[in-house]
Amino acid sequence: MATVLVVDDSEFMRRVLKNILEGGGHKVREAKNAEEALDLFKRFGADVITMDIVMPETDGIETVKRLKEADQKVKIIMVSALGHQKTVMRALEAGAMDFIMKPFTSDDVLESVNAVLQMGR
Repeated sequence: MATVLVVDDSEFMRRVLKNILEGGGHKVREAKNAEEALDLFKRFGADVITMDIVMPETDGIETVKRLKEADQKVKIIMVSALGHQKTVMRALEAGAMDFIMKPFTSDDVLESVNAVLQMGR
């Protein structure tokens, strides 16, 4: 069982991801913005973080950079409907390890989380 921090400004999307992840046997914490994500990560850590790209104030890519500054080994998966190649590349360059496109299936999410958990072990 891994601890997953779900970061998304949409309460609905956080609930969807939480249900999928808990159904896959993971423990879930939720953050609605960058500040909350950074605070929860610094206080409790996380095995994996799912990160929305489009959020008010600080976007997901900038949040990835800030999380990487806090812990270079943090494992982050971007979750977004923005399927543009440029956005995917910016997220990966910032330090994300994978990218899940909305709309997604439960299998998409669990396969990505499980794959990222295996990386660097």
